Amino acid sequence: MHLSPDEVVFWQYGFIKLNLTIVTTWVLMGVLVIGAKLVTRKIGMIGKHGVQVTRWQSLLEIVVGAIKQQIGEVGLRQPEKYMGFLGTLFLFVATASIFTIIPGYEPPTASLSTTAALAICVLVAVPLFGIRELGLGGYLKDYLQPTFIMLPFNIISELSRTLALAVRLFGNMMSGGMIIGILLTITPFLFPIAMSVLGLLTGMVQAYIFSILATVYIAAATGTHRAQHDVITSQTEA
Repeated sequence: MHLSPDEVVFWQYGFIKLNLTIVTTWVLMGVLVIGAKLVTRKIGMIGKHGVQVTRWQSLLEIVVGAIKQQIGEVGLRQPEKYMGFLGTLFLFVATASIFTIIPGYEPPTASLSTTAALAICVLVAVPLFGIRELGLGGYLKDYLQPTFIMLPFNIISELSRTLALAVRLFGNMMSGGMIIGILLTITPFLFPIAMSVLGLLTGMVQAYIFSILATVYIAAATGTHRAQHDVITSQTEA
């Protein structure tokens, strides 16, 4: 048993490695891209009975609609502007968890390198969305709130929450895989199915938590929460 899919190396040249994490990551990305292309290829086509809508297209529309609704409920105005980034995060982590029902599969999210990469994407995206919404000066001004003394603490908070994002997802996915592996060794016929279902549910919850936390960070960076707080405060005072 190994702790991380990073330990399974297929090819190595110097410090360059092709391990299981990289392979499963590219396979998942290929599945998502090709799947999205196949499902949406008939959008707008008109057949004998009007506009053709396949079952998979209907399912994808439900998923996209649910993601859009969640982004709006967090408080981000115009959720469409954030759908590409946040939707991709959720679908990648969720798909990595869904594939755990395949025997022998190890999700790339059980590797700290993958979860760190996802968390760094969030770290980069948050200021980009904040600057686009508030301007460079308006975004940087938030780091001086409530006083300039808080500048180093606000920067540390930004970095620590990125670390927490990576470690939380890695810890949950890795522990789930280890538990299933141990139970498979002890009782190969009793627990695997139940634990696989439990692992699938845990993975889906982690995908939801990861994407929701990223949405909250972006909402904070774009000033949405502050605007809502100002509106609530003004209504209370009135």
